[in-house]
Amino acid sequence: MGRYRALTEAEAVEYVRKIPGLFTEGARLVSKEIGDGNLNLVFRIQEEGPSGKSVIIKQALPYARVVGESWPLTLDRARIESEAIRLEDQLCPGSVPKIYHYDQDLALTVMEDLSSYQVLRKGLIERRRYPHFARHIGRFLARTLFLTSDLALDPQEKKRRVAKFINPELCKITEDLVFTDPYYDAPTNSFNPLLRETIQAIWQNDALKLEVAKLKEKFLTQAQALIHGDLHTGSIMVTEEDTRVIDAEFAFYGPMGFDVGAVIANLLLNYAAQEVRIEDAGERERIQQYLLDTIEELWHVFAQEFKALWEKEGKEHFAAVPGYVDDYLLRVLQDAAGFAGCKMIRRVIGLAPVADLETIEDDFQRARAERLALAIGQALILERTRVQEISDLISRVLSAKAQELVK
Repeated sequence: MGRYRALTEAEAVEYVRKIPGLFTEGARLVSKEIGDGNLNLVFRIQEEGPSGKSVIIKQALPYARVVGESWPLTLDRARIESEAIRLEDQLCPGSVPKIYHYDQDLALTVMEDLSSYQVLRKGLIERRRYPHFARHIGRFLARTLFLTSDLALDPQEKKRRVAKFINPELCKITEDLVFTDPYYDAPTNSFNPLLRETIQAIWQNDALKLEVAKLKEKFLTQAQALIHGDLHTGSIMVTEEDTRVIDAEFAFYGPMGFDVGAVIANLLLNYAAQEVRIEDAGERERIQQYLLDTIEELWHVFAQEFKALWEKEGKEHFAAVPGYVDDYLLRVLQDAAGFAGCKMIRRVIGLAPVADLETIEDDFQRARAERLALAIGQALILERTRVQEISDLISRVLSAKAQELVK
């Protein structure tokens, strides 16, 4: 690994001192390791004094932090993340943190500190509303997906990019944890014991597993666009006015619907959690409706921006054929519904649950929310081909909820 070593807090300070233009010479800097994710070290370096200037160092470890050295991982994911963020910033300026420096040998990236932002997942758990989020993320998805696809790129250039962003080890995590392990009694699975009967029914549901197999095949084989690959609400930072996407180390060329579905899934996981988090029926209905409205707006913005790019930036010969863009978007929507369902099920049964559900202290109440999430997830997978517009997806959510609540 050349000169690779995992930095300490003190070494992180000395490292950034050597990068021209970051901090004033002789500035007093303090460092804190703040990583709470599953894979990496994350240091926040701040200058003491009036400026308070700060940066983030994100360093890849040669193993999965959540498991340990028994789960080795490539350090090349740091390059992929840095290059993906730079490209996303070109395609949708201001939607990601600024990159100041990348070091291949140490597998680290120095980037803009977004500490003044809030992790979207945390904000949603606290029932905060973000009036611009749906518009921002819909536009981000449309621009980053369309402009990295065969629709906008010369086919040879697109294939070169596919090679550049080959990411087999991180993809394997998704292939296992999202599409495989939740559907049998895998050793990595972790779930609320009160759900065992519900989960065993999923393991025995061949109709469901057939549809999951089809979705896994898409993930494995459909190099449609450069996708973020892990676009959950913990990878999105927000204020009331702004939205930034972080943590692009899972980026690779895959199906567009996977990114769209990931955002939808995490909004729906929060929707399921709020079913037991909010006691007041009126407040619960308002928050859950806000989440459904956000999904609808996100899709409408995505589709509108995607169509505009199709008209202005489209290079594909058949782009002018009547009905092609509508057919294309319908397939993305149906894929998104299916992938959303897979992402929801994975967060209830598999490794690395979400805080929306996991922080519900009462086991029985948490099981209620988790069963709702599993019911919605299964409905989206099984009925995705019946989804013709975003309102159909919302209808599936409401129907699954109604059926679950009468049990």
